[in-house]
Formats: sequence, structure tokens, C-alpha cells
Amino acid sequence: MSRKLVVFDFDHTLYDGDSGGHLVGWLIRRSAWRSIAAILAAPILLPLVAFLPTRRFGISGFLWIGTLGTHARNDLDALIDQYVTHDAANIRARLLPKALAVLQRHRDAGDEVLVATGAPPELARAILDFVAHQDLPVIGSLSRPFLGGLVTREHCHHENKMRMVRAAGHGPIEVAYSDSAADLPLLLAARAPVVVNPKRGRVDMFRRVLPPGTPILNWGCAERGGD
Repeated sequence: MSRKLVVFDFDHTLYDGDSGGHLVGWLIRRSAWRSIAAILAAPILLPLVAFLPTRRFGISGFLWIGTLGTHARNDLDALIDQYVTHDAANIRARLLPKALAVLQRHRDAGDEVLVATGAPPELARAILDFVAHQDLPVIGSLSRPFLGGLVTREHCHHENKMRMVRAAGHGPIEVAYSDSAADLPLLLAARAPVVVNPKRGRVDMFRRVLPPGTPILNWGCAERGGD
């Protein structure tokens, strides 16, 4: 008998905040010239980030500034290790105990647990190492070299998150946990969707489009909605 597939988003679901954004911010702040370049590019890149169809391009722009001088995809893994070591206390404090307890219950029940995140998979794995979940499979956004830096090749987001989950060979989703309206394709694909830590202004939308009785919970993000 196949195990039930349970999919967790990462940011604002297992982790309080935007883990990829925190990483890119650290990459940019490593030098003054990167910070200045990011400030100059922000009027162009921030509007791209704000809209779903162009989000990947805006994120790619900031990632490229933060990684300029990086010539191989594997170099990002070394930078992620440096970042996680440098900011370990803050990162550990952002992991959500309620979320991790639910994740552990699924694992104890024998469910197949998958993390699907817009962050780089190596980043999510490194953060989950803090709580002994380093063996969890993670699907995340992938980068590629471009003009001396790195840009996003595959953004694990919205419909593309579902495509990447299917491409990895995963079958029907029993339970899905996410905070984000961008994850509606994931939540709608699950037999039992669960919304956690949503933006307060999105709660009514989730109640309208998801099946009646869908739990809308708060797992410890103080500025977010949910019961």
C-alpha cells in the first residue's frame, strides 16, 4: 500500500519569513557595491517581484547582483553554507515549533512528507538540518549561471511548483500545507488542503475558493491571520 503524500510549503509555513529573500539580502549586503547596485536596480526589480507573471525575473535580478562573480551553480551551495553558519541563531529562531510538530506527526504516521518551496532546495535542507529533518526530500527553485552570476532557471512557484512535484514522480497529494495564494494550485490539488499563516487580507479569498471547512490556522506568525 502506497504512503499518503503530504506536501509542506516552507516560507511562512515551516519558517517565519521569506527564507530565499533573507539569503539574497545577505548575499547583497556582503559588499557595499552590491548594496548600491541593488538600490539602483530596485525601482525596476521590485515591481517585477510584486506581480506573479514577472516575479521570477525580479528575483533573478537581485540574485544576480548578490552572486556576481560566482561562476558555477555549486558555488551557491557554499554561499548558502556560509550564510546559514553566519546567521544560525536568527534562522533557528524563525523555525515554527507548531509546524515542525505537525510535520513530525506525519512522519511518525508513516506518511511520505515532501517540502516544496520557492527557495533554493539547498537552503531549505540546510535550515531543516537544525531540527534533524535533513533527510526530508525538498523540491525548490533552481538557478543557472548568467553573465558572471546566477539567475533563477526554474522558479518553484504557483503552477510551476505543481509541475516540478509531478516531474519528480510524486502522485496524488493527500494533504497540503501553505500560507500563499500563489500555492492555490497545490492546495486545490490536495484531498485535504490546510492554509497556515495566511496574510489577513487573503483569508476571505481562501474561504471562498477552497472546500468548505478547510482549516485556516496560525502556527506562530504573529503578523499573519488564521485561527
